[in-house]
Amino acid sequence: MKKRFLFVLSAIALCFAVISCAPKTTVVDGITVAAGKGQAKYVFVFVGDGMSNAHFAATEYYLATKDNPKNFGLTRLNFTKFPVMGLANTHDFGSLITDSASAGTAFASGRKTLSSMINVDPRDGRTPYKTIAEYAQEAGMKIGMVSTVTLTHATPAAYFAKINHRNNTEGNANEPVGIAQQLYESGFDYFAGGWLVPNSDNNDRHLNEARRLGYTVTRTPAEFNALNRNSGKVIALAERVQDSGAMHYEIDRRPTDLSLVDFTRKGIELLENPKGFFLMVEGGKIDWAGHANDAGAVIHDILALDASVKLALDFYERYPKETLIIMIGDHETGGMVLGWAGTTPIPAEPGVSANLGMGYSLHLDRISRQTRSYVAFDDEIIKPYKERVSVSQRRFDDLFPAILESFGIDLRPASLNVSQFQKNQIEIAFRRTMELPVNEPQEGWAVFHGGYEALSLKLVHVLGQSAGIGWTSFSHTAAPVPTFAFGAHQEIFGGYYDNTEIFYKLASAMNLKVQ
Repeated sequence: MKKRFLFVLSAIALCFAVISCAPKTTVVDGITVAAGKGQAKYVFVFVGDGMSNAHFAATEYYLATKDNPKNFGLTRLNFTKFPVMGLANTHDFGSLITDSASAGTAFASGRKTLSSMINVDPRDGRTPYKTIAEYAQEAGMKIGMVSTVTLTHATPAAYFAKINHRNNTEGNANEPVGIAQQLYESGFDYFAGGWLVPNSDNNDRHLNEARRLGYTVTRTPAEFNALNRNSGKVIALAERVQDSGAMHYEIDRRPTDLSLVDFTRKGIELLENPKGFFLMVEGGKIDWAGHANDAGAVIHDILALDASVKLALDFYERYPKETLIIMIGDHETGGMVLGWAGTTPIPAEPGVSANLGMGYSLHLDRISRQTRSYVAFDDEIIKPYKERVSVSQRRFDDLFPAILESFGIDLRPASLNVSQFQKNQIEIAFRRTMELPVNEPQEGWAVFHGGYEALSLKLVHVLGQSAGIGWTSFSHTAAPVPTFAFGAHQEIFGGYYDNTEIFYKLASAMNLKVQ
């Protein structure tokens, strides 16, 4: 009897031990998430806009092979070393393929809406949703937004704006307070990156309003570098912009230009305080490069975003129990795949099994030949050439040196490093760009160039094909996107879930009471 009593007692004790050691959970808006100890007080949310698995895998293979083409492995990025990875689906309220506005609404406010809508109920287009950044601000945390695109673009706007259409930056009769005004009326502490809006006159007008509301505005590297913790609320903009008021692609950035890393580093410096901060950093032009199927621009902008992640990891060393770092994609752009049917194999070395053949090769090292993005080639090569050379005098071989220097594609007959078919396609694209007669039907061409400059697009396609990269779209796709997590409450970001759950997982980690 005594032995039986001791056995039962031991069993009860073991049961209590198991219960006490099991992960604690809490239910937030019907979603069960882990509830760790303490609070994530310093929160970094990195957004690779348009980035999914193929994009960062291509970057890792590129790093491994750019100096050694026979290195059949990969070099890990900072964020892919994070101990927790999840996967999120991205459909929105009205479509299986989302845009950045509805995707941003999902992870910023935990709600589904329609494409182009930001933080409003899709059923009436007016009822506003509150964002994770606004909850954090109410809790006393400082808030920062950094992006390589305009600061009123969909992803940064998803944290402060409530608007029926993402393009309503200036306000209209139906919604007089546009996204730009909502930006500086948000009271967020730090904005940095591209311009507020693409139009220079409107940009200046909004900056004047921001100054009136107490913001310190910087437009040059010297002004930016002079910022300190006494500067108050800050809007820091790139001095030079490229397309539509955005920062330059990393591949095109001059050494004297402020970088995404610079803006992230300054954000950490200005936001650090005992009550904590929430800092969102977006690689917005990863998406833009994906739309244009420019693999080189994608890779270099992912590297810039990953270098910014390293700053967050350095900060974590100071506050390891209170810092949370996540990297998320909002959707996939371009239908990027690693493998193209026409990529030629590497010749086998003596004693080494031959490559399986055409289509089973990746040569990401070939992307290192690229020195300009598609848009820089438009601006620096095509436009000046068309301005100085009349239509009747435009010749394909005039641009051979610029094409070789920009993309590593040698079109000279004795040095041709792409197929004759690809050269013929590039020449057809040249003739379309240069407004010359083309012996090919126009029908269907738009599907294959997506509204971009025909020559620039064909060049990035051919370079990508030689490296083994294919594309299916000039738009977004429905592919799931990754979430990487490191730090306080990292474990709750594992698994496969809806993109709206990122909001609730963050709220749980930050100990915020959300509705």
